Amino acid sequence: MNEDPDIHLTCMRESYEERQFFFEQGLGAEIHWFFVQGAEAIRADLYLPACTSLINGIELSIRLTMAQMENSSRVRELNPKEILSNKLLANAHKKGLPVNFLAFPGEDNFIEKITSTAKHTPYAEVVRIRHNICHGNILEYVNTELGESHAFFTPECCRSLSITLLNLSKGWTTKLGEFRRSLNTTGETSQTE
Repeated sequence: MNEDPDIHLTCMRESYEERQFFFEQGLGAEIHWFFVQGAEAIRADLYLPACTSLINGIELSIRLTMAQMENSSRVRELNPKEILSNKLLANAHKKGLPVNFLAFPGEDNFIEKITSTAKHTPYAEVVRIRHNICHGNILEYVNTELGESHAFFTPECCRSLSITLLNLSKGWTTKLGEFRRSLNTTGETSQTE
């Protein structure tokens, strides 16, 4: 091992702390592993798996939390028609979930996007990215810095997106954890974490 032991220990400590961060939010194993694995994928320079894991963690955390609010027993199946969408976010917002923490930096009209009843409302950014990444639509991440004739894509083209998603996920899981704990203390849900 040629690596400086202090650097190695620092990296190990940071990895442990990030992992613990998601465990400590009290979201349950079904949810927190998506965020932990997304963070670990970024550390391993696996940006595409990081993006999909974090997006799936966001989607699952909303779907499962809402299902748990409606069921007093353990949720065994989620409605396959309820995917991350403006409508799902609007329904979650109505139920009090802190979905405003899913707004991307600079997305000041997030709540307007998800609550609009207009026919052709733009997607909230998290929804748009979910649809694109989960369906392999990566064309907006193609690097054209060397000109159109030298355009290329590598997973590193999604590095910035993965880091943005990780930061968004940290804020989201913190607030969602607080929300879920408040439900447990008020007796609105009988589910255990």
